[in-house]
Amino acid sequence: MNVGMADRVARIVLGLALLAFALGYIFPATGFNWLGWIGIVPILTALIGWCPAYTLFGVTTCPRKSA
Repeated sequence: MNVGMADRVARIVLGLALLAFALGYIFPATGFNWLGWIGIVPILTALIGWCPAYTLFGVTTCPRKSA
């Protein structure tokens, strides 16, 4: 796991906003609404708790466990 709790909440909010755009709840019929379907990605990474891009760059937002 490399996605912390605050990061998960932000990803879910962003993902839901993008999906709302895709479904036409935000700026209906702009012609670019299909781009909102990318909102599935942040929602999935939040639910799984792992982000492949973070792995590539060696980033983690999880709090470190004390030894």
